Amino acid sequence: MRLRVWGTAVVLGLLAGVAPVASARAAIGGAGEPVPLARLFDNRAVSDDARPGEADFDGSGGSLSARDLTAAGWTPGAALTVQGARLSWPDRAPGETDNVRADGQSVRVRGRGDALAFLVAATGGADASGTGTVRYTGGARSSYRLTAPDWRTGPLATKAVALPHINTSGGQLAEKARLYVVTVPLVRGRQVASVTLPRDRDLHVFALSVRPESRGWTGSWAASTSGYTAVGPWTDRTLRLVVHTSAGGPRVRIRLDNTFASAPVRVGSATVALRAEGAAALGAPVPLAFGGRAGTEIPAGAQAFSDPLGFEVPPDTDLLVSFHLPGTVPAAPVHRLAQQTSYVSDPGDHAGDGSAAPYTSTITTWPLLTGVDVGGGPGSVVLLGDSITDGERTTVGANRRWPDVLADRLRQQGEVPRYGVLNQGISANRVVTDRYPGDGVSTDTGGVSALHRLDHDVLAQTSARTAVVFQGVNDVRWGGTADQVVDGLREIADRGRARGLRMLVATIAPCEGEARCTAAADAHRVAVNEWIRGSDAFDGVLDFDRVLRDPDRPARMLPAYDSGDHLHPGEAGLAALAESVDLRLL
Repeated sequence: MRLRVWGTAVVLGLLAGVAPVASARAAIGGAGEPVPLARLFDNRAVSDDARPGEADFDGSGGSLSARDLTAAGWTPGAALTVQGARLSWPDRAPGETDNVRADGQSVRVRGRGDALAFLVAATGGADASGTGTVRYTGGARSSYRLTAPDWRTGPLATKAVALPHINTSGGQLAEKARLYVVTVPLVRGRQVASVTLPRDRDLHVFALSVRPESRGWTGSWAASTSGYTAVGPWTDRTLRLVVHTSAGGPRVRIRLDNTFASAPVRVGSATVALRAEGAAALGAPVPLAFGGRAGTEIPAGAQAFSDPLGFEVPPDTDLLVSFHLPGTVPAAPVHRLAQQTSYVSDPGDHAGDGSAAPYTSTITTWPLLTGVDVGGGPGSVVLLGDSITDGERTTVGANRRWPDVLADRLRQQGEVPRYGVLNQGISANRVVTDRYPGDGVSTDTGGVSALHRLDHDVLAQTSARTAVVFQGVNDVRWGGTADQVVDGLREIADRGRARGLRMLVATIAPCEGEARCTAAADAHRVAVNEWIRGSDAFDGVLDFDRVLRDPDRPARMLPAYDSGDHLHPGEAGLAALAESVDLRLL
């Protein structure tokens, strides 16, 4: 392991991106006085299904179905929170102008944050992209590069929502239309005054906003959405999910994600409580609110944060997060490998019940719930990984994943801040290839690739300060090459560092003896590790390969650390990984 510190040249390079200008109103490429985006709308993307000719999104008569948007919960003026950014679907009727074709227009935008979020799509059959400018109060500016995937051919894995039809003058096509939320970095701490759009008339912007920094919050628990699977179906049921905190604090909020969905989900009420045992609460569960209301409806592809609640959350403690689903939920976004038993009630709203009696069935996944944040604290460390990080082969309910042991170490020391630890491991996940395709109900819960989930699972996480990337073994086991993995890791490092995160990487662990860990796969693994040890793409290296390998046979895991399948470390091996981390690297 070694520590890499950004040098003077790197710092000067970053500062060079913030150039003074004569006036915050200065025009760029003919851009005029900044005005709200809606005043610039010059294109019609949405049509009534009975009158498809009223809109022409792509210049060839294609448009989005108003009925499909309503079915997804994307109604005119609907509030959408995606990747932590608050956006609004244009408050326009079908056939009215509802988006702007990017051509250097100057848009009035206000706020401080870590990123600009754009609700976009491209037309023309390929990505559309260009460079724009952010202007800050006080006369500074920075540039950004925005790329919008095509509304008919772009990846489903990164879309905000996919609609099942495209309207045309010749009839409705059973073809998916995609819309995307894309974020670009801002200079932290500066007040945004306006944004100049790129120049690419195939790039359509529906909404944009500044994603606020999550000041005053630390992520204490998190889980990635690994797929969208059939459930229940649950009708008028309450879910009581058990999660284990890393950091503690005097306030709490939860995050629910309707990732990969095609329809909204209704939450009738929600509570939080300390756990006694099983599904029983220690004291009465305390109600959570969403915008001052007991419940909320989460549109397809969006998320909901609960309001801050004064509730003392201890570190290293089991919480019960309960929420009532009053409608019928036949499928839901889930994190499959919870390694924790949670509970489903008999019919009715039982979120406020402290007793375990109404909770008569169990589940071993975490549906919908993706985060628990606590007030105060120093911020969070995010661990982006696969099944080794996810906790495969650990004891259910014992919290012996290597991220859990790392959180224990952080709490018990005073040398570095006591960060929250956010486990974003997904069993079977890969760096460069999607296992779950990113759309529709699927039995595959290996998630979209690390590249495709990076924005959601790392860059948008609450008060993320440092990220650790520990992936690649599934790529090489399933035919991926060292060059592909290296290219993917380099892109992850670049994107994380551009957002101001400290980026660490771990070498890939040995796995000789497992069926897919062939000599050819191991050669690619070794090549990736050689690149990791010699590269300066990341800010530091955790040599997990060296920790776990058998000195007498470096291609295999030390038997004392092997769970028995030769791929996943047992609990002793996972503890050894966590104990090997030089906390100063964080």
